[in-house]
Amino acid sequence: MGNPLLDISSDVTEEFVEKYGLKMGNAILCEDKQKPIYEDLIKNNKVSYIAGGSTQNSIRVAQWMLQTEGATSFIGSVGKDKYSEQLKECTKNDGVAVYYSEDENTPTGTCAVLINKKERSMVANLAAANNYKIDHLNSDEVKKVWQAADFFYIAGFFLTVSPPSLMEVAKFALEKKKTFAINLSAEFITQFFAEPLMEAIKYSDFVFGNETEAAAFGAKQEYKDQSVEGVALEIAKIKGNKDRTVVFTQGSKQTIVVKGDKVEVFEVPKLEEKDIVDVNGAGDAFVGGFLAALINGKDTKTCVEAGHYSASVILGVSGTNLPKDAPVFKFE
Repeated sequence: MGNPLLDISSDVTEEFVEKYGLKMGNAILCEDKQKPIYEDLIKNNKVSYIAGGSTQNSIRVAQWMLQTEGATSFIGSVGKDKYSEQLKECTKNDGVAVYYSEDENTPTGTCAVLINKKERSMVANLAAANNYKIDHLNSDEVKKVWQAADFFYIAGFFLTVSPPSLMEVAKFALEKKKTFAINLSAEFITQFFAEPLMEAIKYSDFVFGNETEAAAFGAKQEYKDQSVEGVALEIAKIKGNKDRTVVFTQGSKQTIVVKGDKVEVFEVPKLEEKDIVDVNGAGDAFVGGFLAALINGKDTKTCVEAGHYSASVILGVSGTNLPKDAPVFKFE
């Protein structure tokens, strides 16, 4: 469950990034200063329209990795417009069953994805995605779908939309002894939505994030050790209802996995610079691959390897345009 967005992606200059007060490697919600960015991007640059939204990306990748029809479903809110039709078509082609709540009065959410020197900066205008209501989650058709699931994944971005919906799923997962995973998602989530994020973490089996989000979380919580490993160890021992695994990626640097007080470090396979198109969606893809292996009952090492593989595939394309071919990675 998350925010379904249509990515409007383009290569831009450093001046374009600075014009809107943005920084590379970051994701923000659109404020007044950034409101003209979407029209500016479309008018003055060659853009691509790609199905997006962090959670939706991860689930599309998980579905591709699983290669099992009907394995995944996605819940969120869209408008009733051409953008939502594009999203439906894309997710349908990727094999994900979507259960969108349709808002007739608000356009489908969009995300400006600015690419500069293969790095990305994202500005999300949630629009209809921001209007998700728990009534949709508890409708007969949708409730039947999510309560039949064994694994749940919701990125922290959804905490800006409907914390009650997220917590209903988290509590259900605890009650039924099912797996619930969350993602720190962005610096602003760790800073300005710290309370609902912390509550969600207490119900989580897995917490994902990257080194930037780890640093922001550690600073907000005023941890003594604010290294990536230090923050992962602190999150792993937050008092809650389950044993918790924390997974932090660091781009091409080592991936850190912590469970209890045990730290595991995994090297990221090297990619040639020429094989990288842009980094947009790579973190989401890592989660998708990791979850696919987890669903297959694999150990931590295999889950991380699956995540590294799916991220490498997405690094080689624009956004999260999934290959038509089946993944080379196989679950033994």
